[in-house]
Amino acid sequence: MTKPRNPPSLITMARADGEENAIEPLHLGARVRELRKARNWTLEQAAKQAGLARSTLSKIENEQMSPTFDAVRKLAGGLGISIPQLFTPPKTGQVMGRMAITKTGEGKPHLTATYEHELLAPNLMRKQMLPYRARIRARDMAEFDGWVRHDGEEFLYVLTGTITLYTEFYQPVDMRRGDSAYYDAAMGHNVVSTSQEDAVILWVTSLD
Repeated sequence: MTKPRNPPSLITMARADGEENAIEPLHLGARVRELRKARNWTLEQAAKQAGLARSTLSKIENEQMSPTFDAVRKLAGGLGISIPQLFTPPKTGQVMGRMAITKTGEGKPHLTATYEHELLAPNLMRKQMLPYRARIRARDMAEFDGWVRHDGEEFLYVLTGTITLYTEFYQPVDMRRGDSAYYDAAMGHNVVSTSQEDAVILWVTSLD
């Protein structure tokens, strides 16, 4: 008697702790085959990259077996992607392949009374995020005309010097080189330098 195939829409993964998770996002076999062919790999090449037997990979692609969590981990590692990416296809089948390089000093300057911004990747249109380097000239909250607020979320990373991050709903936070913050940009926020020299930070703002 022929053993029935596993339902392609339901993948069961055994986790390291012995529990099982049912994942129902897509046909995993077709997804693995798609990723393998996108890299122009044969079954043998992909199996070698993932550390799996060729027969095992073939059975996974043809929905003849449900991979264990360890096999899923090896597949993701061999394909150079995260496990969630393995189970979540891209929203669009078109790969734009966009890239922008900004060499030191080639960003677009934007000066304000409190900050010196250098916009990064300035020539890339319709970005999903806005990266920029900022020199913090402000030394006191009194230098600002109220809170800065805008749509989206924001990530801040201190490159040099020390700063204080002021926000509308939290106590001020003193930060130094290597510290970072991620916050709702609609919440009022301001940054001042507390070091003798102007601090420099990297800011990344979402544009959705």
